[in-house]
Amino acid sequence: MEESEDVPKDFVKLKSEKLSVDEVSELVVSPYCGAVSLFIGTTRNNFEGKKVIHLEYEAYTPMAETEIKKICRNVRQKWPSVKHIAVHHRLGVVPITEASVIIAVSSPHRAESLEAVTYCINTLKASVPIWKKEIYEDEYSWKENKECFWANSEK
Repeated sequence: MEESEDVPKDFVKLKSEKLSVDEVSELVVSPYCGAVSLFIGTTRNNFEGKKVIHLEYEAYTPMAETEIKKICRNVRQKWPSVKHIAVHHRLGVVPITEASVIIAVSSPHRAESLEAVTYCINTLKASVPIWKKEIYEDEYSWKENKECFWANSEK
């Protein structure tokens, strides 16, 4: 495969179906890269002593996709060797142990892909308009990410 045939790509998807680690990781594999780094955010069964039943995510999809694409552009500026980036986020109900978000990044060496994955998830939580509702046994709570810039702007 010629390197020109393996041009860097960004794969951004928001969907209500179950996310697949295999699908996301396969999107970023490249014969020019020795590293694929993944972040998988899953639904845990507890929060501050409360039993979590499931999570529900909502998003303004066009804006969320635009913001995720900005994150991908920023990754490419910070780590020019990054080849492919995939960010898949689930919307709607996400049961316990299932993935809410999967991020995969490929690069020739591990340092760049590991740093880029960390940057992607931290920036996504801080800037992308995706809202999470935690459903407990007897109540629910809309959650703001502590990293979210608009959550801290009014305090």
